[in-house]
Amino acid sequence: MSSKSHNNGDTLEGQSAAKEELNTKIKEQKVVVDELSNLKKNRKVYIQQRNSNIFFLAERGQTLASCKSKAGCTDV
Repeated sequence: MSSKSHNNGDTLEGQSAAKEELNTKIKEQKVVVDELSNLKKNRKVYIQQRNSNIFFLAERGQTLASCKSKAGCTDV
């Protein structure tokens, strides 16, 4: 019986850590959206290729729309 309660505690800790990580990612995404929203129109924006250190020039408006959809923010 004690092993079952011990496993339940591990599960709760794992869920808590996952929630913290998710909240951190949401906050980061909101910061990105805010930064893109406040850029001057003529500023260049670069996006990073996944799993790479290579960046490519991107359109600010398209990047902003993409970031908004990831963050679930439609009113920013």
